[in-house]
Amino acid sequence: MKRILTFILLVLCLTSTRSSAATDDEGFVSIFNGKDMTGWDGKPGWWNVEDGALTAQSTLEKPCPKANYLIWRGGQPADFELRLRFRLTGGNSGIQIRSREVPDWDTSGYQADMDAEDQYTGGVYEHTRGVIAPRGQSVVIAPDGARQVTALGDPAELRKKWKLDEWNDYRIVARGSEIKLWINGVLTAQANDHQTNVAARRGIIALQMHPGPPMKVQFKDIRLKTFAETTTDEAKPALREPTATPADQLKVAKDFKVELLYSPPKTQGSWVSMCVDPKGRMIVCDQYDLGLYRVTPPPIGGPAEATKVEKINVELSGAQGLLWAFDSLYVMVSKNGKFDSGLYRVRDTNGDDQLDNVELLRPLEGGGDHGWHALLAGPDGKSIYVVAGNATKVRKPEQSRVPLIWSEDHLLPRMPDARGFMTDVLAPGGCFYRVDPDGKNWELISNGFRNPYDAAFNRYGDLLTFDADMEWDMNTPWYRPTRVCLVTSGSEFGWRNGAGKWPAYYADSLPAVLDIGPGSPVGMTFGYGAKFPARYQEALFLPDWSYGRMYAAHLTADGAAYKGEFELIMSGTPLPTTDIVVSPNDGAMYFVTGGWRIQTGLYRVTYMGKESTAPSRTEDRGAKLRALRLKLEGFHGHQDPQAVKTLWPYLDHPDRYIRFAARVALEWQDPSQWREKALNETKAPSALTALLALVRVSARDPFHRQPTDPKPDLALLGRVLTALDRIEWRKLSDAQRVELMRVYSVAFTRLDRPDEANRARLVAKFDSLFPATTRELNAELCQMLAYLQSPSIPAKALALVDRAPTQEEQIEYIKALRVVRTGWTLQLRETYFRWFIKAGGYRGGASFAGFMKLIKNDAVATLTETEKTQLKAILEAKPVTKTPLQVMQEGLTGHSYVKDWTVAELAPLAEGRLQNRGFERGRKLFGALGCFACHRFANEGGAVGPDLTGAGGRFSPRDLLESIIEPSKTVSDLYAPIVITLTDDETLTGQIVYLGTDTVQLSTDMLNPGETTKIDRKQIKSIEPSKVSPMPQGLLNQLDEDEVLDLLAYIIAGGKPDNRMFGSAATDRSRGKAKAQGASTN
Repeated sequence: MKRILTFILLVLCLTSTRSSAATDDEGFVSIFNGKDMTGWDGKPGWWNVEDGALTAQSTLEKPCPKANYLIWRGGQPADFELRLRFRLTGGNSGIQIRSREVPDWDTSGYQADMDAEDQYTGGVYEHTRGVIAPRGQSVVIAPDGARQVTALGDPAELRKKWKLDEWNDYRIVARGSEIKLWINGVLTAQANDHQTNVAARRGIIALQMHPGPPMKVQFKDIRLKTFAETTTDEAKPALREPTATPADQLKVAKDFKVELLYSPPKTQGSWVSMCVDPKGRMIVCDQYDLGLYRVTPPPIGGPAEATKVEKINVELSGAQGLLWAFDSLYVMVSKNGKFDSGLYRVRDTNGDDQLDNVELLRPLEGGGDHGWHALLAGPDGKSIYVVAGNATKVRKPEQSRVPLIWSEDHLLPRMPDARGFMTDVLAPGGCFYRVDPDGKNWELISNGFRNPYDAAFNRYGDLLTFDADMEWDMNTPWYRPTRVCLVTSGSEFGWRNGAGKWPAYYADSLPAVLDIGPGSPVGMTFGYGAKFPARYQEALFLPDWSYGRMYAAHLTADGAAYKGEFELIMSGTPLPTTDIVVSPNDGAMYFVTGGWRIQTGLYRVTYMGKESTAPSRTEDRGAKLRALRLKLEGFHGHQDPQAVKTLWPYLDHPDRYIRFAARVALEWQDPSQWREKALNETKAPSALTALLALVRVSARDPFHRQPTDPKPDLALLGRVLTALDRIEWRKLSDAQRVELMRVYSVAFTRLDRPDEANRARLVAKFDSLFPATTRELNAELCQMLAYLQSPSIPAKALALVDRAPTQEEQIEYIKALRVVRTGWTLQLRETYFRWFIKAGGYRGGASFAGFMKLIKNDAVATLTETEKTQLKAILEAKPVTKTPLQVMQEGLTGHSYVKDWTVAELAPLAEGRLQNRGFERGRKLFGALGCFACHRFANEGGAVGPDLTGAGGRFSPRDLLESIIEPSKTVSDLYAPIVITLTDDETLTGQIVYLGTDTVQLSTDMLNPGETTKIDRKQIKSIEPSKVSPMPQGLLNQLDEDEVLDLLAYIIAGGKPDNRMFGSAATDRSRGKAKAQGASTN
């Protein structure tokens, strides 16, 4: 009997194995084995196999902040039939088909929908257009998007065909332009999609985990049958397979040569990391599961075909950081596939020049694109530095140079990302660690980054990184462009989720040394060791994945830190660079392209010109202040009896990095040793720094306060306020006044709200100071008065909104007013909520509209029921959608055509009449002409055009006038749009903002960065730079000569009102009174 039973079980087991791998009688293949996630790829921590089903679940304790998808890695079918069973409990989910993969485990494309509320189940959804075929409808979509609808049945009756919380059958058939859905054997929806540039004919299959309330979804018995791809009646040109961009299609700086050495087959993956071994060979790694490779480049001058590529025979992949050090290959895996995140060491154990042993030194939390990134050899020759994005965590680093007291430190209520991206992630954000060679001792060095991918040490031992922007924030006051930062000991860079990012002027953070603009930072390197001219040996090379550019940043000492400028050294369309190194063996620079399964290319850059390539020599101009900074940083991470005495004289140092290092050193010392000294400090600059340190070490904000932490000391708050009251406002610079406001803010967020007597006193104090003379000070005073519920703040802030020339400044005040419950009249409420109607014409990144809704919702929550009734018509009014051109025309209300100005007419005026100009009018005109919409200027504005803050120091007035009046005369390679010609000869113009395996996203409207057009890469015939500037002509033709000169002076001054070109405030206000109102944005 036992033998018979064993035989039966064996037969059943073999049958089960065969059916999961083979084609059944109907031609279906099982693509899920019912046991594990083999062949499927999902966001770590969200998907698992439960009771033979692929399962995802969210709970109140573990909410899902953003949609993520479990992706089938078996291909991208075109015409097919997919059958599966699903069970949904609560929430929303779906089955992606013919979709494309986008970063962070996301997708975009068609979805067979399902939801617990029965609104969408059985319908066809598409991410860019919403529901395209609701349940009960057959919809034909024409090339222009027009829809013809035919009823299939009663949606309510069809809804009864499936059961919530029980197993149901889903059948999906996609053939040609047609998609049909059946649930439990009943046809529920049909879409026939022909829409130009949107309809897809092939793509990935994925399962959705949806954000929102607690839910659970399961999928099992997943079977797929593919058909020969249908040839539709639409005449379509032949599609082209994407390849690595040929070297002769890249634009490179004069006398540099680029070679494409190798373009690997897809079986070798998409390479995202690279290092050089002692023999000058490149080691590279696929982003997913296709392994590590060793590449031997040909000698310089040798043929590309001589490039040798070897698979490294170890079970490891998914590295976003590679480093050869201590006779080992160190591998930093950020989980994107089957290999878990962690720091690994790979070694050759038998001396045969083959790596053969993998050792996990430390498992790590976090993964994906915001996970664990680059590895760098420490300049001390004894350590490794680790770069980590804001989705990582080391719960207990063995040591830290950062005081372990971080908080969100928002005075007003937190406003997380409007699209739900990483809303559960709090400080410290992205971090840098120093690790010993065995990976056991981790020391936290710096925090507060968004998502730096790499870093590089300069020749003086200073560490610099290239941090990512959040492009969804564009055209909001909290947008921060990609930027180069000096990573100092104990430093904080102020990344917080959503609208909470700290402005660069906050004293408890450090600013960038160089802002670059929108993009996607990847690998970076100094040019040390390259056989390049001296200028480029000293340059910091910064590739940008999204825009296909490579910058060379030229940094110079600036006190204890650096400042810089950058140039475009190379560009390509596409050129999605992922990593870059300089080989010490041949003096060439190598870089790889790839990522997100995009075709990889390995390139080499050499210099062919006549300039000397001898090793460069530079003068160390910043040595003295850098030595002082390092001395103070020597007190970080531990207590020292000499620290307070040594650092105190530097709390008021004019160099911000010195003050910062001194404050961090102070925060590491026992507060009982210096608390009284801080509270009694009489020098205002020193008091500001010391009191900021005191409130930071005395408590954490409610988001980070632990149950075991002592309660905030209310008596200490009273003493801090007394100390702050001694500081005389009139004796402070504007920067020090901003710092004073920051100390008040941190005191309230960490210690407690002031009592009623102090609240009323502070309202009176700050009311008398608001509005102030600078944009930054107005922002801080406005939020403080809103926090304190000043009855005067609604009227004063709305007056500033009316005068503000940029949408960013307007949003700053509108956002603060959302929490104010006092001081409102019905007229002020109407003015406030009408702003949201007008803001429908404003443009920004993908989260922009959502942020506006969040602000409005918070404001509505402050209304009484009576007010809601009185304001009903305004609250329910739809935003007025206007083009940026219409908004600009409104800003010039009262102006009429003056003349077609020429450079020859205006340049002589600029030479002799740039004195006693009007600052305020210049700023208003800069906004009214739409300049802020595209250009970053004095930490405001868009980022699709060049940052103009320093333009006055680089260009003459004549050059600036020429670039405004004749924008297409010289089009910068940095900002020139590209022209994409499709295989049917249609052309599209814009900037590439995302390059996927199969899709290009093109921003075609520079004034509306959130809107993009998706293009199938196989339909692209050519990509070329445009010879026409995106900047419109005739911008000055409605201005008189005084207005032109005020605008020019504002640009040259870099937005600084104290520049000697400007006259008194009275002169500024009186000039052109008749047109002042017309230069408003309202």
